[in-house]
Amino acid sequence: MRLEILLVEDSPGDVLLTREAFREVDESVHLHVASDGVEAMAFLRREGVHADAPRPDFILLDLNLPKMDGREVLALIKEDHSLRTIPTVILTTSEADADILQSYELNANAYLRKPVTLEAFEALVRSINDFWLTKVVLPQHSAT
Repeated sequence: MRLEILLVEDSPGDVLLTREAFREVDESVHLHVASDGVEAMAFLRREGVHADAPRPDFILLDLNLPKMDGREVLALIKEDHSLRTIPTVILTTSEADADILQSYELNANAYLRKPVTLEAFEALVRSINDFWLTKVVLPQHSAT
């Protein structure tokens, strides 16, 4: 079964690392990338060039994004009846207690800090895959 993941990340380096790490651990993952919050919401709402976008099974969301930050994106996702059941995990460099608290107050499913080494980053992606995409039972959704 193919798994659709939306990665909302503005750093090309982090996008490349995430793409490569998922390629190593699970060939069934199809990674879509939005480089800012506005594009992420257009993808999720299937607007404009994203009219044919699949509904993601899982979202990895950075907090510090251009145009619309990750906190705003998270709030919009969790306020939207058609999107709120998509597991949304914060993946960021922020270690601020206020960011952690606010993310959970906005109903993030988890908060993860980006590791600094390549090996640790790959291990984190492997653990995300092992837990969220292998063990967790995700909600089924229609193709509409």
